[in-house]
Amino acid sequence: MPRTSSQRVLGVFSLAMINVALIASLRGLPLMAKYGLSLIFFLLAAALIFFIPAALVSAELATGWPQKGGIYLWVKQALGDRFGFLAIWLQWIQNIIFYPTALATTAAVFAYLFTPVLAQNKYYTLAVIIVVYWGATLLNLQGMKISGLVSSIGAIGGILVPGALIILAGIVWLIIGNPSQITFSVQNVFPDFTQVGSIAFFLGILLFFAGIEVSAVHAKEVKNPARDYPKAIFLSAAIIITLFILGALSIAIIVPQSEISLTAGLIETFRILFNKFNIPWMTPIIILLIVPGLITQVSSWIPGPSKGLLATAEDGSLPRFFQKTNKHKMPINIFIVQGCIVTLISLTFLLMPTVSSSFWILTALAAQLYLAMYILMFISAIVLRYKKPKVKRPYKIPGGNFGMWFVAGTGILGAVGSMIVGCFPPTQLKTGSFTFYISFLLVGILTMIVTPFIIYSCRKPSWKPKKK
Repeated sequence: MPRTSSQRVLGVFSLAMINVALIASLRGLPLMAKYGLSLIFFLLAAALIFFIPAALVSAELATGWPQKGGIYLWVKQALGDRFGFLAIWLQWIQNIIFYPTALATTAAVFAYLFTPVLAQNKYYTLAVIIVVYWGATLLNLQGMKISGLVSSIGAIGGILVPGALIILAGIVWLIIGNPSQITFSVQNVFPDFTQVGSIAFFLGILLFFAGIEVSAVHAKEVKNPARDYPKAIFLSAAIIITLFILGALSIAIIVPQSEISLTAGLIETFRILFNKFNIPWMTPIIILLIVPGLITQVSSWIPGPSKGLLATAEDGSLPRFFQKTNKHKMPINIFIVQGCIVTLISLTFLLMPTVSSSFWILTALAAQLYLAMYILMFISAIVLRYKKPKVKRPYKIPGGNFGMWFVAGTGILGAVGSMIVGCFPPTQLKTGSFTFYISFLLVGILTMIVTPFIIYSCRKPSWKPKKK
């Protein structure tokens, strides 16, 4: 039975704000700023070879197959059940790894309300991660209408407003005659390609552009999927790219590169600026704006991959335990299981030498897994052009099959190249020995890719939901 208009609770603006909350996290700006002026090159490259192809492909797939399931349904239609399960598993598990890194930034920013030293305290960071994550989980159990409202409010107040302020801060810093920490020249726009380690952060930049496909699982909640979904995609894309470039440049201008913290660099920029103008009392105010935005991003991510995993459970790929939903149709048992896994992964912050090193190695692993999922998505989009040519796609990538090959092929090449670069530790950060770094990534990637195939091979007829 088609959904009535009263059941469709998301409009263009609401869905665009969910995308902004999902992707445009201010926590990524310090990592981008590490590159100095060459961040412009990396951000534009990431947008051209990854973000725009992903947005175009997901817009076509989501409007062609708006049914519940998202990436799981798309890959399943193209490559079969086994790879469909692998795709949603990769999206879900990388998300689990991502949560602690996102909340580590939240902890670092919040620490400046008390003392900046607290931002490097592992036990404090761990406590904030656990408390905030479980709080966001409880919020999402109240349903998509509440989740969508929180995303809109949080994106505006906690992302767009502080983002605009940090861009303004960079402009004001230069206007009043303060020296820039980066040299503006054409030569500095291009990175040093002779050292792979010097461009390893590019993998992390791609991860901060990822997630545009997650909102596809909400296509049935959009008032007019055929018209509104593509509009929301492109509106959010324009906002995100602009915010990333100008926001990261502002940090690079104000804070010396060697002093940029991956977790606390954002608030440190504001602190330096406010101290310069003798208004340090503004720091707590900006923190109270930024923290809700960071929490909103995590809250916005929780339902998407979880609802996708629920679709696989309802197809019989997971035990019935994972099929349970509450009165708001939210997958309560999946929420609880992923919360327990997030709590365990967060213990990494107690094992690594610094908070920043923990932040990066988890970011690198999450990015590798997510890019593997995107490769499956791009391949599926090409396959479906031939396998399901008659399926109506209200939004369709122009240029016929050649246009699809070009857009999706660009995305595949960008993802594969980034995965290779990401196997090298960044020279800008201490991550331990190369042997440990590469071993951690390879073992993590192999484990996370093999596990869904093992689960799939163990399926039982009793996992199928009972017919009503």
